[in-house]
Amino acid sequence: MAVKVYKPVTPGLRGMTGYTFDEITKSTPERSLIVPRKKFAGRNNRGKITVRHQGGGNRQQIRLVDFKREKRDVPARVAAIEYDPNRTARLALLFYADGEKRYIVAPVGLKVGDTIVTSKTAEIRPGNCMPISSIPVGTMIHNIELKEGKGGQLVRSAGTSAQLLAKEGDYAQIRLPSGEVRLVRQVCQATIGQVGNLDHSNVKLGKAGRKRHMGIRPTVRGTAMSPRDHPHGGGEGRQPTGMPGPKSPWGKPTRGYKTRRNKKTDQFIVRRRNQGTR
Repeated sequence: MAVKVYKPVTPGLRGMTGYTFDEITKSTPERSLIVPRKKFAGRNNRGKITVRHQGGGNRQQIRLVDFKREKRDVPARVAAIEYDPNRTARLALLFYADGEKRYIVAPVGLKVGDTIVTSKTAEIRPGNCMPISSIPVGTMIHNIELKEGKGGQLVRSAGTSAQLLAKEGDYAQIRLPSGEVRLVRQVCQATIGQVGNLDHSNVKLGKAGRKRHMGIRPTVRGTAMSPRDHPHGGGEGRQPTGMPGPKSPWGKPTRGYKTRRNKKTDQFIVRRRNQGTR
């Protein structure tokens, strides 16, 4: 796909870019694979805001995406490439040989009419899914499972891909898009190829309204608040934070402050994304 540049006939259009949607072949979703999406605007069951800056936005329907790919040894034909408002990647609509329909995340190079399959003996081509033990070292993969049968959890956003670096024993080393090298069991499945919609990172929203269409409300800087509302607030004119490091509205350190507390999975990280080793 390519990025579309708008003519600056209004201030909001100056610098704005968007999608050309050249790869989209079907404009309406498959009715049997959508469910309504209810919005909560960041509020919990008591009506209290637990996630800030959420609310409004266009109405959307959830597409039921098959991340598990458990339908093995049944070939499927790619019937359409569709837009999904809930994710950055595109979706591929599959028609299986037994008549079932499913959505998957569309990788680069997958076209309408292609045939893909989930199998241990599948070819190494975009869209095919297989256990990591069947994938050659050096292959680019996405939609990677962390637990056998749970479904792909890693590398699912637009333009991302991971690389299979090595295999040893029951585990394989995979380099993730962040640069982290992680151990994943070889019985877990992964999909061949790179996730599509490569130009997603090049799109500029251009105006605040497009952010509101996405359901994201404005974010106020802490330095623009009063001292009772934010640790950075107060003062006449612009002031520095006035403390050793930047803080969240609740006084917790942020920007570089390590928050990872999952010691159970530390043993599976071979190399962290911040260039250091474990």
